[in-house]
Amino acid sequence: METKTSHEIKRRYMNFDRKSYDNETLLTLYKSIVLPRMIEEKMLLLLRKGKISKWFSGIGQEAISVGVTLALDEDEYILPMHRNLGVFTSRNLPLDRLFKQLQGKYNGFSKGRERSFHFGTNEHHIVGMISHLGPQMGIADGIALAHKLKKEDKVTAVFSGDGGTSEGDFHEALNVAAVWNLPVIFVIENNAYGLSTPIDEQYKCSDLTDKGVGYGMEALQIDGNNILTVYDTIKTYSDSIKNNQRPVLLECKTFRMRGHEEASGTKYVPKELFEEWAKKDPVVNYENYLLEEGILNKELIASIRNKFKAEIEKALDAAFNESEAVSDSSKELKDVYAPFNQKIIYPQTEKKSSKRFVDAVSDGLKQSLKKYDNLVLMGQDIAEYGGVFKVTENFYSEFGKERIRNTPLCESAIIGAALGLSIKGMKAVVEMQFADFVTSGFNQVVNNLAKIHYRWGQNADVVIRMPCGAGVGAGPFHSQSNEAWFFHTPGLKIFYPSNPYDAKGLINTAIEDPNPVMFFEHKALYRSISEEIPDDYYTVESGKAKLAAEGNDVTIISYGIGVHWAKNVLDKHKDLSADLIDLRTLLPWDKDAVETSVKKTGKVIILHEDTLTGGIGAEISAYICEHCFSSLDAPVLRCGSLDTPVPFAPSLEENFFGKDIFETKLLNLINY
Repeated sequence: METKTSHEIKRRYMNFDRKSYDNETLLTLYKSIVLPRMIEEKMLLLLRKGKISKWFSGIGQEAISVGVTLALDEDEYILPMHRNLGVFTSRNLPLDRLFKQLQGKYNGFSKGRERSFHFGTNEHHIVGMISHLGPQMGIADGIALAHKLKKEDKVTAVFSGDGGTSEGDFHEALNVAAVWNLPVIFVIENNAYGLSTPIDEQYKCSDLTDKGVGYGMEALQIDGNNILTVYDTIKTYSDSIKNNQRPVLLECKTFRMRGHEEASGTKYVPKELFEEWAKKDPVVNYENYLLEEGILNKELIASIRNKFKAEIEKALDAAFNESEAVSDSSKELKDVYAPFNQKIIYPQTEKKSSKRFVDAVSDGLKQSLKKYDNLVLMGQDIAEYGGVFKVTENFYSEFGKERIRNTPLCESAIIGAALGLSIKGMKAVVEMQFADFVTSGFNQVVNNLAKIHYRWGQNADVVIRMPCGAGVGAGPFHSQSNEAWFFHTPGLKIFYPSNPYDAKGLINTAIEDPNPVMFFEHKALYRSISEEIPDDYYTVESGKAKLAAEGNDVTIISYGIGVHWAKNVLDKHKDLSADLIDLRTLLPWDKDAVETSVKKTGKVIILHEDTLTGGIGAEISAYICEHCFSSLDAPVLRCGSLDTPVPFAPSLEENFFGKDIFETKLLNLINY
């Protein structure tokens, strides 16, 4: 836009109120909004030349990113999105490293593993987004919760587009923040379109602020193109929130002047909208305001822009001159998980007590809460009620409700909050009331918890407890053994104990481990089995199976309740000589123990409660066929449950199980 019409624009479209801010602050805001604009313009040029592959433009929206970032303390976390280049530049990320990130170079922030702004950096207190748009809001809740628990006077800011407010994660995060009075500022960049979908097809309320009011929080709407308004609003509310912790919703009205990404174009946008919003360009309007106030002059503008141009060109040269990322499978695999060099902890005394499975889990949780004062338990009804299975009964009276937290029915937001706690160096255990309900937080598990260390080196110190399994007449939605859903996801660990000793030792191991662990607890085992186990704190080795029985004729591989089914068959047939391998942990699983046994016996059958098709047994079978084929004297057999949902009626449920078929298959295998 030509600057010759600047004064008319300022008077007609945008009024700047400097309040008591000094000239230095106003100049800092100007420099901070000009830099991302100049980078954007350069990126669009490089895109046309084929030097970069993709770009999500924030032209026209810079005032929001810059105003929010500069108004917060440098050690306060921001969770930005696609169009928030100004967040990264205002946090003074080295431009050469930022450009290397955008180019997919190894020395960016994600070793070439992520695109554009899908990364984070704890050094600069930024947590990058994933493509699903909404989940970062739950993470912001967790970071804010950590501030609250640590009694830190800090605020967290998280961005959403207008389209993202339709996501369930948006509603869950706002609800949790409101209920828990978390110091979060939810910033909505309302730029009129979610890709090509206009706002009148996106939501029915008059303004997005109505959504905040609906959750009982303060909500206000501002001109998102006025950098002084954005800066002052965030500054004012940040100070207020620190004195009275609570969430605030801020709707910033703005407009996207480019396509969703450059390839998508803007043909769906009426021409008159572009013309109207072009007059409200945040950079041009603010520049001309400062010219009118005498804070800027043409010479200073030229000096600032020339300096930035040189810095941008130098940083781009460094990025382009770095060679492409070199693939190295060993490094790739290593970074899937955060380092964990486990040191097995043995009981300090020989004192033991008889404990049921449910008591063993409870005992482990209680001792871990004592061991780690930064550990927080979260779940529905886990405080006064003690959880539906009473695993956490009376915990709140000993550890307080800040650490034993009842949650709203917001699985996704709570799992996200657990990750937010981890970003702040805390530990979290989340109880799914039933393993089946994890589907409501599935995205957070498989796309945030599982991938975050591989993406940018941030660990997810989160355990998700999964009361699972059939045999209790609970029907299709309270009975699934759904471990296979997560077995395919790199970055997760899966523990599935079969007995009280392992249940206690493995829950302690899971909490020690800085990686995300899905911890399966079979409901039918909770009160049906007991065992003398150590009273002291102890751990069990991750990834290490154990022999529940030992023999020479056949190898049985199982876990969870399947171990007990196999034991019952072996007790019935005393003449059978079998190795019974209890895997205990499924990711990682003990390949060495399996290979050793199979090479000894030459025959193997894999048993699990989960349905047969796509079950974990299929992967183990394939591994055995690939690595132990020459040792096999018979086909590898699998035994799982019927390929149906779990039925309710007892007779149907009993027919669903594969345990009776297992006996027949085992005998046939022995006689093969």
